[in-house]
Amino acid sequence: MKKGFKAFSGAKVLKVLIITGEISGDLYGALLVRRIREINPSFHFIGIGGPRLRGSEVEVLFSAEALSLVGIPKPAELKKYLFIYRKIEEFLRKKKVDLVLLVDFPGFNLRIAKLAKNLGYPVIYYVAPQVWAWHKHRINHLKRYVDQLFVILPFEEDFFKNHGIPTRYFGHPLLDVVRVNLPRELFYEIYNLNPETPVVGFFPGSREIEIQRHLPLFIKVYKELKKRNSKIKGILCRAPGLKDSPFWEKAKEEFLILENMQYEVLKYSQASLLASGTITLEAALLQNPAVVTYYLPPWMYFLAKRLVKVPYISLPNLILNREIYPEILQDRSSPSELALALEKVMSEGESIKKSLLELRKALGAPGVTWKIAEEIVKFSQSLKNKP
Repeated sequence: MKKGFKAFSGAKVLKVLIITGEISGDLYGALLVRRIREINPSFHFIGIGGPRLRGSEVEVLFSAEALSLVGIPKPAELKKYLFIYRKIEEFLRKKKVDLVLLVDFPGFNLRIAKLAKNLGYPVIYYVAPQVWAWHKHRINHLKRYVDQLFVILPFEEDFFKNHGIPTRYFGHPLLDVVRVNLPRELFYEIYNLNPETPVVGFFPGSREIEIQRHLPLFIKVYKELKKRNSKIKGILCRAPGLKDSPFWEKAKEEFLILENMQYEVLKYSQASLLASGTITLEAALLQNPAVVTYYLPPWMYFLAKRLVKVPYISLPNLILNREIYPEILQDRSSPSELALALEKVMSEGESIKKSLLELRKALGAPGVTWKIAEEIVKFSQSLKNKP
């Protein structure tokens, strides 16, 4: 425990409602819960989360997976969404907690922020909605209903402060997470890989719908690469929690498929093909030359092009404000186009790695989650001191 904070065995338990959604938010939330408890064990967390939050001794009311919505929700999904919202409303009206901590997941959490604030709860929001890209109207929600906003991208602090929102930036929490556990020699030995064979990583996404859209394409890209260089070995990384499906059965015929080894694959592969998301930043922190792609139904892409007001979709490119990772999207993402792009980043690997060092500097220093935890504990202490 760091100096400046004391945890007393007889201290009043401080109850916190925490709500996370996607895999990345679930990870950041679980890390934060652990760090807060290290500073002050009298915190008790209740809420909604995924597998990591459920494994952090949080009293989980609903699983985050139950709220996973992609695209236009079906009536059954909307019904479930509204049921959970009403249960959280009922919970808050009974004054069950002292503080509301919302992590990412803006479609649901901004509604909870409004609800909680109107009921008189202090609200902390961690991992800001990307209103600088789209849904700019959400700025008004943050301004009205959030007491403290913690952001994770370097340009966000000034952006939100300029809109009158109390904002703090300490760096990106992935700096505390992204590290390999196996040395190269052991990794190659365990998975029977030849050190002389070029390895390419494939990351099709963490949602079921992303797998349906990307996995058939990724198989074709790999086959195209193999035509050009039969020695290439493809490793397909499967995100935790994904269901078995015919897509995975087909992929097993082509790839070595690994779970919970994404950092080793990124560290030791010559290049990767990434479905846009948090994985792009993880790849950049491990200095992996990569190509970014994403596919949406045509009507959804048409809307996105008109709503999203940023020049890039991948976080490394956005942060550095230039294209380090080639972005090959939608109709351009043919197997041959993606294979050519992968060959190009492999040939330019050293140059790309040097550029990515700049990104790590922009994201600050490790210890990010601890600093945010300290601020939340201070904030909670200020609540106790109010008359």
